[in-house]
Amino acid sequence: MSSKFKVAGLVAIGALAGALTTMQFQAIARSSLAPLPLEELQQLAAVFGMIKTDYVEPVDEKKLITDAIAGMVSGLDPHSQYFDRKSFKEFREGTSGRFVGVGIEIGMEDGLVKVVSPIEGSPAFKAGIKSGDLITRIDDTPVKGLTMDQAVKRMRGEPNTRVVLTVFRKSENRAFPVTITRAEIRTQSVRAKMVEPGYGWIRLSQFQDNSVEDFVRKVEELYKQDPNLKGLVLDLRNNGGGLLDGAIAISAAFLPRDAVVVTTNGQVPDSKATYRATPEHYVRRVGADPLRRLPEALKNVPLVVLVNEGSASASEIVAGALQDHKRATVLGAQTFGKGSVQTVRPLSADTALKITTARYYTPSGRSIQAKGIVPDLWIDETAEGNVFAALRMREADYERHLTGAEEEKDPAREKAREEARKRLEEQAAKGSDAARTLPEFGSENDFPLQQALNHLKGQPVVTSKTMAERKAEAPAR
Repeated sequence: MSSKFKVAGLVAIGALAGALTTMQFQAIARSSLAPLPLEELQQLAAVFGMIKTDYVEPVDEKKLITDAIAGMVSGLDPHSQYFDRKSFKEFREGTSGRFVGVGIEIGMEDGLVKVVSPIEGSPAFKAGIKSGDLITRIDDTPVKGLTMDQAVKRMRGEPNTRVVLTVFRKSENRAFPVTITRAEIRTQSVRAKMVEPGYGWIRLSQFQDNSVEDFVRKVEELYKQDPNLKGLVLDLRNNGGGLLDGAIAISAAFLPRDAVVVTTNGQVPDSKATYRATPEHYVRRVGADPLRRLPEALKNVPLVVLVNEGSASASEIVAGALQDHKRATVLGAQTFGKGSVQTVRPLSADTALKITTARYYTPSGRSIQAKGIVPDLWIDETAEGNVFAALRMREADYERHLTGAEEEKDPAREKAREEARKRLEEQAAKGSDAARTLPEFGSENDFPLQQALNHLKGQPVVTSKTMAERKAEAPAR
């Protein structure tokens, strides 16, 4: 495998797992439409007719229409999307936290699927799959040459169907087949543990349907272990976003009742809103406020929020709200900078439109679109410095990202990214240890977490000497 593909695999492990979107679900009936551009629609009809009559092969009419819709939407911004039957199903699985598969969290290493962790209670867990196992074949298909998405799709399938994984276990220096029966998996978007006596760590990897309930349960477990918690680290690194009401609820867990969490502003009246730390803004069912079970002490426990370049959208809402209200100290790197809200509007029973409907603003009125949340303390990825930070894409790097005025590419950032990529490729080609993946979040080798604990204890924090703030986007006009 080339060093370039090896670097791509390493970066993929730290890539965004979320959908890079903060979403609301709405079904809105429009009583009237704006005047339609007849001349342009006539051109569209003419092109449709020419393709039908003149193209070298017969073309499916429905596919032409859906491709036209998808192209129209994709030209708006990186986050608006038309969902056909298949993509809408996958999207709903992602936000629900449920899917059918074998139940493993994965990364890529040397072109192979690496098991980061089997999900507890899943078919893979019961079959004895372990962290660090390398999957070399999925049924009869070699994994080398597959992208991570392709490998995931081959491992997913229908309930009660079987898949054979060929596993190489380094610790035993052997390869062996494992037959696993697929089942519905409930992913865990929240993890937590006591990292030291009196100090807890709680990580949200995405804001899914079940994330708030999971968060409450994990907090309850921490307080059972130590009712006198001295400090808490809320880890939002590589959290790519998710559901808006989840972000509001997590913020409300730490803020005074009725405190402003986020405001939104867009073209339609529904997009002009202020969301507060109150049940009516995050509870979906009357009388079902999960935050009622949280200990009152959580409102005042010293709090650090960890973020990085992969913290996007809903996680930026939480970090921005807690920072503006001076409820937490934000540590890490400047976040992704996705300051827009997408609304999912069903078009039929199994198709939908995900469309950008608003910008969001932190309680103090900051728009972080194409800029991000600037941490209070800048922290490198490791004690030796940053490994992948320069390689990670941000909102400002995407074509057609939402802006308020014309922007120019940052030449210094483009140069730094190219230099970092070449350096990692050279290290990978030489087999250098410097090409290793980052320590697992929450582990004893997690450098930013150790600095967060130091801050909570009032001890010196090792801040970055190289990271600097990126320029803000010009304000919307």
